[in-house]
Amino acid sequence: MTAMNLADLRIKVQDTDAFHILGDYHAICREFLSFLDNEQPTRIVSPTVPNYIFFQYDEQFNHRITRPLNSDLFYESAEAFERAFIRFTDFLADLKRFQQRATQQPGRDAYSASGEINKVVYTMQQAIGAIGDSFDSPNQSRKRVGQLFEKLIRLIITEVGVLCEPRTVKIPIPGFAGYSMSYELDLVFSRNKAILTAETAHIHPTEIVGSVKTTSKDRIDKIFLDKYLLSQLLQRNVPVVAIFLHDVQRASSRAREGGSSMFGVNSTFKRNHFLGYTVALTKLDGVYYVDPRPEMRKNQLLSEQIRDFQRFLIADLWSLSGDENNL
Repeated sequence: MTAMNLADLRIKVQDTDAFHILGDYHAICREFLSFLDNEQPTRIVSPTVPNYIFFQYDEQFNHRITRPLNSDLFYESAEAFERAFIRFTDFLADLKRFQQRATQQPGRDAYSASGEINKVVYTMQQAIGAIGDSFDSPNQSRKRVGQLFEKLIRLIITEVGVLCEPRTVKIPIPGFAGYSMSYELDLVFSRNKAILTAETAHIHPTEIVGSVKTTSKDRIDKIFLDKYLLSQLLQRNVPVVAIFLHDVQRASSRAREGGSSMFGVNSTFKRNHFLGYTVALTKLDGVYYVDPRPEMRKNQLLSEQIRDFQRFLIADLWSLSGDENNL
């Protein structure tokens, strides 16, 4: 089978009929990693945050540069990724069978400690993001990459046996008969098999609302507001969690001497806004990052509320969605 070039990969990312199963994400990631190995685009290490790298494409794609990629999480070897993906899908099968007891199975504590879940998810999504960075229109790339991240998270949650679908809801406004607010929710998930439909009038008490974004930049306020408004309008607590890929972006500047390009990495996380919304509006029921910023681990106020995606998948997903005996 002939290896895909970047033009082929771009077509695949834009194909709205693709990406129905996890295997589709695995396939395009493997092809992209093979492309990196075969074509060897210029690899740039950030001088300010050395664990972040970039790839610069050739003249055919106007020497465009990818987003920052965390080399601690991103597999650059197709072979290493292939082995990790097999372990990942094996563990998802264990999660489906044993749920929160999966890490208690023989050898699974070591797998959990490796952090490999975050690495596999990060590599699959950032391969798509890096392909998208070759598009002519940044807005086109941003929208499609965001859609595919949302779908990836939905597929992973579904793979472990938890019902998970996007939902459009119309919430009645108390005191104003005949008036309602329409909400499009990224994800609604539950372990109660009797409730999920594509559209429903309300949110069942056993369901969790999930907001899935590649970054919290310009979006974090809406997530807090959604939690607050949904709870106020339905007159009960509506659990809401947020799942983000990362909160970094490329910062390109021109060095004063020699005219060479420097590539920094800027954080897009608004710490004070996050804490302010927590106090003034409401506290989210969980915030998870595939690539958390270092301050999210070191700052006690943040570490109490923000965890990595692996923690969501192996533990919090099950505690949030109810006791298994209620199924």
